[in-house]
Amino acid sequence: MAALATAEACDTNTALLGSGDLRVLPPIFQIYGQCRAFSGPIVTLKVFEDNVLVRQLLETRGEGRVLVIDGGGSMRCALVGGNLGQLAQNMGWAGIVVNGCIRDVDEINGCDIGVRALASHPVKSSKKGIGEKHVPINIAGTLIREGEWLYADSDGILISTSELSL
Repeated sequence: MAALATAEACDTNTALLGSGDLRVLPPIFQIYGQCRAFSGPIVTLKVFEDNVLVRQLLETRGEGRVLVIDGGGSMRCALVGGNLGQLAQNMGWAGIVVNGCIRDVDEINGCDIGVRALASHPVKSSKKGIGEKHVPINIAGTLIREGEWLYADSDGILISTSELSL
């Protein structure tokens, strides 16, 4: 999928920015993974310090989609590690955005996907299977719905109600 520069997308879509159909996530995310720029339709997940549902979704065919995980901004454990990064790559996911932490940074940086997270943390998450899939989520004051489009590059992360043209 061709990369869409987020700065250019903002410059050429000021009306969408004004209407809220194009939103910018706050610049709180660190860049991981081999793909510094990625985009795709969004799959949403809401969990807290539990990554069972993360694995369940990443075990499905990604088909160029982006998994956006609202982990509540927890800085107490990681929701994605090297094994899940490799799984996401193998299953065809374009990327993962985590409102929380990842671990196994060197392994994730070796994966051919894009990953954004608040930070890294060495502690693994719990395994209770608690959370919600395919629901609207709110990350840092930005509402994100399943099926919207995410565009990420070194300048930032955009959420669009529809696919943007290059």
